[in-house]
Amino acid sequence: MVPLRQNLVMLKKLIVVAVGMFAFGYALVPMYRAICEFSGINILALGEREVFGTGSARAKPTNTQIDTSRTITVEFDANARGPWMFKPAQSSMQVHPGEMMTVMYEFQNVQNRVMSAQAIPSYAPRQAAAHFNKVECFCFNQYTLAPGEKKQWPVVFVIDPKLSKDVSTITLSYTFFEVGSKTPAAPVAAVPADTKIGAGA
Repeated sequence: MVPLRQNLVMLKKLIVVAVGMFAFGYALVPMYRAICEFSGINILALGEREVFGTGSARAKPTNTQIDTSRTITVEFDANARGPWMFKPAQSSMQVHPGEMMTVMYEFQNVQNRVMSAQAIPSYAPRQAAAHFNKVECFCFNQYTLAPGEKKQWPVVFVIDPKLSKDVSTITLSYTFFEVGSKTPAAPVAAVPADTKIGAGA
């Protein structure tokens, strides 16, 4: 049998390890807070105020990447290549660069047969395409709809603040076509008058 003294020694070691682990875990929060404050990243401190009530209950992290000094008009266009209904829920919205926005598109299969379809996006002016970042979009997938079936799909997007300041209007256009038919070319959206000069920038 193991002597009682050895058991007591082992128990003391385990207690020391357990206390040390607890102390280390308890110290992690102030350590992380100090690191975040030193590096200028205060997301942890903001989240802590929300969760633990050490600040305003309505406090929320601020997205410093939003350029509130600029407003861009985003126009939404829809083209249906076939006998179905396809349109945006709104024709336009005002957006700050860096701000995440959502627009809904509505679709209905008005035929008396099942159909599969997909959308192709295009942008005007063309230079906006590299700065129009879609986080979620129905154009990423194909969809199958039953006769008369209606759907609503979101487009979640962010406009890169690096977009040329000459661009004040962007047109997002979709062409919805039936899968299996001849794929249409992406539509050429009309270039707004106030962006023609900036398009060559």
